[in-house]
Amino acid sequence: MDYDYRITGRTLQKLRRERKLTQEVLSGLAGISRSHLAEIETGRTQANVETLWKLCAALGLPLSELFRRVEECLGWHRVIAEDLGLMTDSVRQLVR
Repeated sequence: MDYDYRITGRTLQKLRRERKLTQEVLSGLAGISRSHLAEIETGRTQANVETLWKLCAALGLPLSELFRRVEECLGWHRVIAEDLGLMTDSVRQLVR
């Protein structure tokens, strides 16, 4: 299974919303710009480990928990695509 930064961004967005934080607040706590956080959440850019570490610290969870959730999400994407017969080449690239 390959790392997918787009799913990481969506997972961060979900965590932020669960904690009822705005992008402005989370980015301020993490010491990054709001626009950079928006690009990470939407998958337009890939965050480096240091940035992910800062975001996780600001969210109050270990980096390992973020990766666990990303791996779980990747597993669900694969199961759904296989169950629906949607395992096209583009889906395979997303979930491999």
